[in-house]
Amino acid sequence: MRHRNAWQALAQNPLKLLRTSWPWRSLAYLLSGVAFGAVTTLVLVGLLIAGFASLVVLVGAVLLLAVALSGIPVTRFERWRLRLVDLDPVPDPHRPPERPGPRGWLHTRLHEQATWRELGFTAVSLTALWWVDFLVLAFALAVPVLVMLSPVDDPGAWPLFVVGLCLLPAAPYTITAWAGARAAATRLMLAPRDDELGRQLTDVRASRTRLVDAFDAERRRIERDLHDGAQQRLVSLNVRLGLAVLDAEPGSPLAAQLADAQTQLALAVEELRDLSRGVHPKALTDHGLAAAVENLAARSALPVAVDIDLPARPPAPLETTAYYVISEALTNAAKHSGATRAQVQARRHTDLITLTVRDDGRGGADPEAGTGLTGLADRVAAADGRLRLSSPPGGPTLLHVELPCR
Repeated sequence: MRHRNAWQALAQNPLKLLRTSWPWRSLAYLLSGVAFGAVTTLVLVGLLIAGFASLVVLVGAVLLLAVALSGIPVTRFERWRLRLVDLDPVPDPHRPPERPGPRGWLHTRLHEQATWRELGFTAVSLTALWWVDFLVLAFALAVPVLVMLSPVDDPGAWPLFVVGLCLLPAAPYTITAWAGARAAATRLMLAPRDDELGRQLTDVRASRTRLVDAFDAERRRIERDLHDGAQQRLVSLNVRLGLAVLDAEPGSPLAAQLADAQTQLALAVEELRDLSRGVHPKALTDHGLAAAVENLAARSALPVAVDIDLPARPPAPLETTAYYVISEALTNAAKHSGATRAQVQARRHTDLITLTVRDDGRGGADPEAGTGLTGLADRVAAADGRLRLSSPPGGPTLLHVELPCR
């Protein structure tokens, strides 16, 4: 699985971390933080001193205004630099100027909460964050190296070389851990947090979740009605037709018509049974995702390899979402891709469930082509998840879904 940030990478197998680029990305993040913080501190302190010491009032006011607006370029660079350890971009919180020209831009920026929040972040960064970056790098790298070099001046201190050598392997984990913590704090302070917008987004998410839950409940009711009502009546009718066939004269036209009607009714019952399974499979409710997907794979027109390893059953809404993602993906593979085989995999990584559906078809899957991918993306988004599709012409097609499991 491709990790989205340093925290996710650190939460996995510690040995695997060393084979990834995350320790190096974290090192670059902290080194650039120290360099940028030191330079910015010197520049802003110089501007403050010059602004207060200036004998010309206008010049001093301009310099102090530049300090007040310094958070805008500083945080813009921070948002760009954050991509080293967090692949999800932080959107720019600033709105377009209300009026054209420099005065309109200045008026808008000075009346935005985001401008002052960014100035606060700049103050925190210059007085604390980059200093901590420096201390973490010194502790993780400089201290072990200095301890290892102790025997150069004192040959009797050779045990310190062993101590330093033992401390050095911990450096990638220390650096990655602080880089992840610093990135999380930066995202928290720089992400747009307009209260009204936040409430609207919360209401939209809650409404979307309620619609999905209501839709799932309605699917369960339909499945129950089909199984307990229409399907049972058709089975009873099939039995009656069988008795009528026994009462009819063997070889007569009536017996042939009754036998044909019984055959057609048996096919209708089978189709209804498949339909009820597709609405909401009983195996999903009774036995969980793995059993339901195994049944789905057994009925698929493609050979499907199922590899689902979840330590415990996820919450029911999440399990339902995962099932329909897999079901729709396999249906698309069978109908549109020309694939000869498919593979389904599900894993849980800390608080994240990942689903991967792969087929060896001709590729070229397009959400705009009406293959159900748009509906899948909406359903995944309703669960606060992510859906990614890789389907180059010529194949293969890979559908990767991440669902938060809290």
